[in-house]
Amino acid sequence: MTQPVVHLWRLLKWGRTLARHGALQGIERDPNTPAPVRRLARVARFGARVPAKPAYADAFQAIGPAAIKLGQTLATRPDLVGDDAAHDLLRLQDQLPPVPFATICAAMEASMGRPPSHFFSSIEETPVGAASIAQVHRAVTTDGRTVAVKVLRPGVEEDFARAIDTYQWAAAQVEGMSGEAARLRPRLTVENFRRWTLRELNFRREAASASELAEAMTAEPDFMVPQIDWARSTAKVLTVEWIDGIKLSNRQALVEAGYDLPHLAQTLVRAFLRQAIAEGFFHADMHQGNLFALPGNKIAAIDFGIMGRIDRRARVWLAEILYGLITGNYKRVAEIHFEAGYVPAHHNVAEFATALRAVGEPMRGLPVKDMSIGMMLDGLFSITRDFDMVTQPHLLLLQKTMVMVEGVATSLDPDINLWDSAAPFVREWIRTELGPEAKIADRLIEDVQTLARLPELVRRIEARYPAPGGEPPAPPLKQIEVVRIGGGWRYALISMLSAAAGVAATIAVLR
Repeated sequence: MTQPVVHLWRLLKWGRTLARHGALQGIERDPNTPAPVRRLARVARFGARVPAKPAYADAFQAIGPAAIKLGQTLATRPDLVGDDAAHDLLRLQDQLPPVPFATICAAMEASMGRPPSHFFSSIEETPVGAASIAQVHRAVTTDGRTVAVKVLRPGVEEDFARAIDTYQWAAAQVEGMSGEAARLRPRLTVENFRRWTLRELNFRREAASASELAEAMTAEPDFMVPQIDWARSTAKVLTVEWIDGIKLSNRQALVEAGYDLPHLAQTLVRAFLRQAIAEGFFHADMHQGNLFALPGNKIAAIDFGIMGRIDRRARVWLAEILYGLITGNYKRVAEIHFEAGYVPAHHNVAEFATALRAVGEPMRGLPVKDMSIGMMLDGLFSITRDFDMVTQPHLLLLQKTMVMVEGVATSLDPDINLWDSAAPFVREWIRTELGPEAKIADRLIEDVQTLARLPELVRRIEARYPAPGGEPPAPPLKQIEVVRIGGGWRYALISMLSAAAGVAATIAVLR
C-alpha cells in the first residue's frame, strides 16, 4: 500500500509542472476550491515563473502519458476544472516521441510468442503515430495485405497503475473536504478514468469494440470501421486493416482532392447520432486525427480504445432532451430531468424549466453558424450547482464526444448546425421508439414473453404442490372442538381416563 507521503510527493512534483505552465491559477482563484488544496497549489507554485495565459494541455503533456489521458478525461468536466481549462485540454492528441523499433519488435515477440517475421513480411521502422499508450507501424502481412500494427508501449501499464493510485488517493482527500467537492464526485471521475484506461490497455477489448461497432453501423454505409486481423492480435498487439485516406484535420488536402465537405460533416453527425442514440454504443474519441476521408465521400474511424455505452432508458431521455432543446419545449426537458433523477425532487420543475430557457433561448436567437452544442453544455453546467445536480458519469463521455464531433463537423462545414442536422434523426427515432406503433409492439413483445413463461410457471407450481401419492383420499371428518381442561396433574388424569375409555370401547366392539 502506497504511503500518503509518496502520494504528496508525486502531487507536489506534478503540481510544480502545472504551476510552470500556469495551470494552477484557476484552482487558486476558484472560491469553491477547498482551502487545503489551495494551500498545496501555492506551495507547488512557490518560486515558479508563471505565464500570463495558462497552457493546460502543455502541462499535462509535460507530466507524461497517464497525465495526458487524465487531461482528456478532465476535458469532459468543465464543471470540475472550468470552461477555459476544459476547452484547452481538448488539444491533447497523444503525440509523444516514439519508442525505438528494436524495443517494439521485442515487445511484439513477447506478446505474440513468435518473431514478427512469422506474421509480417515487412514492418516500417518509422511509426505513423506515437501516442501515450501505444505506437502504430505500417506493415505487410505474409499473405500480402497492408495493415496497421498497434503495439503497447513497454512499461506503460506500471506507470499508469502508479499514477492512478495517486489520483484515487487525491480524489478521496478532496471529496471529503467540502460539500461542493462531494457534489462534483471527483472519486467517481477518477474511477471512470481508471476503467477507461484499463480497457485501452487491453487491445483484445479494443478489437472487440471495433468489431461490435462495425456490426452496429451497417445502417450507415458511408461510415466505415477497419477489419480486425484476429490471428495477428493479442492483448498488447492489435493488427487492423490499413486505412488509406486523408485525415479530416487536413482541410486543404480534402478540398484539393475534391471531397464534398458539407456531405462529410453531415455523415459524421449522423454516424454519431446513430451510435449514441440508436445503438447506445459509440466511439468516444472521434477527434480529427482518428477520422479519415475515403473515396466516395465516406468516413473511416480508427482507435477504438475509448468507447461509451448508454442503456435504452437513458437514450430515450437523451433523445427527448435534445429534441426538447431543439424545439424549445423546456417544460418537457425539465420533466425528463426530474423523471431521470438528474435533479432532486425537492426542487421545482417550473423553476428548472425557466433556468433551461435561460440557457436555450440565447442560442436560438443566434445565427446558425454561431449556435453550439458546446455552448449549450457549458450553460447546463452553470445551473447544476443551483439545482443540486450531481455528476452523471454515464453521460460524461457522451458530452465530450458531442463537443468533439461538433468541432470536427464545423471545421469541415462552418455553416453546419448540429441542432438542424440532428433534428430529423432524433425526431424519427423518437417516433419509432416512443410512438403508438412502438408502444403496441413493446406491449405485444411483453405479452408474448409472459405467455412463453407460463409453462415454466406451471412446472414451478407443480413442484411446490405435488400430486397426491397412492393412498386414497381420506373421507371428510366431523369437526370437533378440542377443549383443554386445566393443566398439570388434572390434565394428565383426564388424558389417562380418556385412553382407558377408548380401550374399553374397542374390547366391547371385538366381543
